Amino acid sequence: MKRIIFTSAFVACMAISYISNAQTATPRVTKRQVNQQERIAGGVKSGELTARETKHLETREAKLQQNKKEAKADGVVTGQEKRQLKRGENRNSRAIKRQKHDAQQQQR
Repeated sequence: MKRIIFTSAFVACMAISYISNAQTATPRVTKRQVNQQERIAGGVKSGELTARETKHLETREAKLQQNKKEAKADGVVTGQEKRQLKRGENRNSRAIKRQKHDAQQQQR
């Protein structure tokens, strides 16, 4: 009997943990952030991004990370918060593209 109660309590705790994790999960945003960091690093390596452009893009990415952290702070990432994060990612992506394809290059 004790074993059944203990097992039930354990399963209930795991389910609550899983549900709370699912509500704050933002795997798409995380994946895009990693991808965009790689794009920035590639631009630096190839010389397409200047130091100033890189700093600006990194600041934008840090701001988005802060927004993501704030969205998760209350334990639930709402649909509106997800849309705002996606919009920020889209803007950052366009900024990376613009900076990589402008005429400025690193001095070698």
